[in-house]
Amino acid sequence: MSERGAAGPGPAAIQVSRIMRPDDANIAGNVHGGTILKMIEEAGAIISTRHCNSQAGEPCVAALARVERTDFLSPMCIGEVANVSAEITYTSRHSVEVQVNVMSENILTGAKKVTNKATLWYVPLSLKNVNKVLEVPPIQYARKEQEDEGKKRYEEQKLDRLETKQRNGDMIFPVINPEPHTVGYSQSSLIHLVGPSDCTLLGFVHGGVTMKLMDEVAGIVAARHCKTNIVTASVDAINFHEKIKKGSVITISGRMTFTSNKSMEIEVFVDADPFVDEPRERYRAVSAFFTYVSLSKEGKPLPVPQLLTETEDEKRRFEEGKGRYLQTKAKRQAQMQQAARQ
Repeated sequence: MSERGAAGPGPAAIQVSRIMRPDDANIAGNVHGGTILKMIEEAGAIISTRHCNSQAGEPCVAALARVERTDFLSPMCIGEVANVSAEITYTSRHSVEVQVNVMSENILTGAKKVTNKATLWYVPLSLKNVNKVLEVPPIQYARKEQEDEGKKRYEEQKLDRLETKQRNGDMIFPVINPEPHTVGYSQSSLIHLVGPSDCTLLGFVHGGVTMKLMDEVAGIVAARHCKTNIVTASVDAINFHEKIKKGSVITISGRMTFTSNKSMEIEVFVDADPFVDEPRERYRAVSAFFTYVSLSKEGKPLPVPQLLTETEDEKRRFEEGKGRYLQTKAKRQAQMQQAARQ
């Protein structure tokens, strides 16, 4: 891990690097999106925890609260080096915004390319009392506009988190003899017992571990639907609603909600059943939407089979997914037009 000074009088940025191994990738040699998400979260946790402990006070660990939409701009392959750089760009009284960039490097040719850009939000939790959120040391901004823009992003994500939590009551149930290309045919679940290696110093699951498991389930759903090689194209905002304690059994469930000609949207959520120390009812801990694309053996995009919706709820989710797809498409086109004018 290396460090470099941040622009202006803010905290130092960090960079974490690791070579990609065969167990990081799928059968086609493309690195799993979950592996990259886990590295992104680790870098964010390091810099935010370090910053939150930079002044005298209670020791704490920064816990992941939210990951904004993340696009996978270019695939990463086995043997390449992932260079993950993280920098704090905004602090509120109780949260830290971290901007993370991921660059792949071919160490044989020296070629480099940006593969991911992400924004993460952390909150500092006391080591003495895990339910106590501590205050964050403020950073200094080079320009007043930077603080104003950061505050706007903070308010937007805060509102979105509340809206997402309110609509988080859905469950996934098994379907008997489902037809191909229906929601029931590809829906999948994974059950995982949370062990010590999954957890932070506080005994709660690392956000990166959860995201890696979510990406794994989403990948299974996508592969079942189209029967081809698939890769993560993007992840909508991931909201961490509640902490998951060591010893809990978590169920990661995924179902397809929408398909376009070349992409698939998959809803994934994580439910936790705490059994050790403090038994309580199952609760929704995390939720997100993943987007996958289908690729040929040569890595070229393939058409995606149309999702067949059967129930009114499936049709409603399809239309909601279509709205998110069109909104993202329009935003991307606007960005491209703006870049062309500059």
